[in-house]
Amino acid sequence: MEECCSTKPKKEHNNEGHDHDHSHEVQDKSTLQLFLPAIVSFALLLIGITFDNFIENNWFNGWLRLVWYLVAYIPVGLPVLKEAYESIIKGDVFSEFFLMGIATIGAFAIGEYPEGVAVMLFYSVGEVFQAMAVNRAKTNIKSLLDQRPDEVTILKDGQPQTVKAEKVNIGEIIQLKSGEKLGLDGELLSEKASFNTAALTGESKPDTKIKGETVLAGMINLNTVSQVKVTTDYKDSKLSKILELVQNATSQKAPTELFIRKFAKIYTPIVVFLAIGITFLPYFFVDDYQFKAWLYKALVFLVISCPCALVISIPLGYFGGIGAGSRNGILFKGSNFLDVLANVQNVVMDKTGTMTEGVFKVQEVNFGSEFNKEEILKLVNALESQSTHPVATAIHNYAGEIDHSIQLENVEEIAGHGLKATINGKELLVGNFKLIDKFNISYDIKTENIVYTLIAVAYDKKFVGYLTIADSIKEDAQLTINKLKALNVKTTMLSGDKTSVVQFVANELGIENAFGDLLPEDKVNKVKELKAKNETVAFVGDGVNDAPVVALSDVGIAMGGLGSDATIETADVVIQDDKPSKIPMAINIGKQTKKIVWQNIILAFTVKAIVLVLGAGGLATMWEAVFADVGVALIAILNAVRIQRMKF
Repeated sequence: MEECCSTKPKKEHNNEGHDHDHSHEVQDKSTLQLFLPAIVSFALLLIGITFDNFIENNWFNGWLRLVWYLVAYIPVGLPVLKEAYESIIKGDVFSEFFLMGIATIGAFAIGEYPEGVAVMLFYSVGEVFQAMAVNRAKTNIKSLLDQRPDEVTILKDGQPQTVKAEKVNIGEIIQLKSGEKLGLDGELLSEKASFNTAALTGESKPDTKIKGETVLAGMINLNTVSQVKVTTDYKDSKLSKILELVQNATSQKAPTELFIRKFAKIYTPIVVFLAIGITFLPYFFVDDYQFKAWLYKALVFLVISCPCALVISIPLGYFGGIGAGSRNGILFKGSNFLDVLANVQNVVMDKTGTMTEGVFKVQEVNFGSEFNKEEILKLVNALESQSTHPVATAIHNYAGEIDHSIQLENVEEIAGHGLKATINGKELLVGNFKLIDKFNISYDIKTENIVYTLIAVAYDKKFVGYLTIADSIKEDAQLTINKLKALNVKTTMLSGDKTSVVQFVANELGIENAFGDLLPEDKVNKVKELKAKNETVAFVGDGVNDAPVVALSDVGIAMGGLGSDATIETADVVIQDDKPSKIPMAINIGKQTKKIVWQNIILAFTVKAIVLVLGAGGLATMWEAVFADVGVALIAILNAVRIQRMKF
């Protein structure tokens, strides 16, 4: 869908820069195993420094001293040198592993053994912390959604049998005990059951389902034993699709992230050539040139310049944002959409199902006094039972049980108008006022003054009256608009419903602009008008019916995406429950993520710039270099992880 419009950020499967993903190495190891090489190296380094500086001896020198520090170097240095070699084989010569390798080998070459070991030791400790942080972020995201049980209990010939969830076929019946998670999507066969849907929607309140309703993988049965008929394959369940979506979210990079990766690819070789320049160029300009001193400065320069603080902390910041969203029932399809939402200026929303419940209720029955209201309602209810329209459901809920003794003949649905039938030889019409006009039945009602949806009724060629039907506003809709205004985001409502209804809802909520009686192409034109002002637009709606508008907007947000496969496919951000208050929450997550990412960029560049100047002037040693590299990286990582603990 993104191809529809050039304004939409495209998917970027970018693997440039430094592939810093060591999380696979972390998953199967304990903390002690991860830090064991560093502990061994640190112990040997401390002993070596003690022999060098605090214990007088005449034997800790020469080849023995070199071998001691080499043994201290190998546990932490060998893995990095191996990474550098593998990167070179793949064509990525100027990786950060290469930088650290030549810096520490250079330190050994000029006899600065303790500093060579220390630089690699601190770098390796930093790498472990980085890998643990990335792995934790990924695990958090996955564990929030990967709620599928591996096994389920199915009924075979009335007998319960435990089988692998992925082997269950469509049509089979799952028996779900109290407290058990459902493994596949299905249809509830039991009369009623309550489910905990928190894993899917972030909503803690139990959701009660009745017979025939859809239940989804990941829901937890809360009370009596229930039976569910499987309707979807394991791999096609909503949960599987959502899980796949979140795991793939990181492939769609934010512009900031892409820039840093490209920057690192250009920046690293420049740093290497500058270091070579620092080593050799002073020979031509300095009278007392000493190769060893200038090589040391170049090595310090290399360590300081290592871009790992940027390369790891920025993706980690976006990981955190995506994780924070999924923990709150908001799925971002890529880190680029976090960036777009952070800067969004307009939220354009549909009405039905977004700001209103999408459940119609009869508000008023206004029939002429000469008609028996109860009798006419029975006839209308019987006729509407032939339709699946939400209006028919509203009338049925209001009128009650259908009187099956009523004989309906010649039932006809007239598209865009309503229903027609013959009862007791008399014609019954139920629909909009266009239907009444079509059959030339006169009435004296001014329909434009009524804000609700009108259902007109005529019987035996006479106008009986009308029912008003309205959709109730969602309980958190007002809070949503208030929060959007607080974020300085402009709001617009676009709907195909009649203008008076749309204006009424907009006035109730304080939405700035509202337009009704719109066809899909009219909605597109309204969004184009906003974009013509060079303003960013987020569209919130169904995501299926409004596909053209979603494609045109900078970011498409789908409400209630849990119930629609197509919505999950087409929208850029999926709100898993129907709460509009998640819209400002998603914007806020975007803003906080962007703020943390830029804090890390500014921190890394500032510290590195200061220490680089000191290093070039000979005022910074390897120890300052270690702080500028590993220290800044760790601070940036801790800052990036912070977003996962924030409350939105």
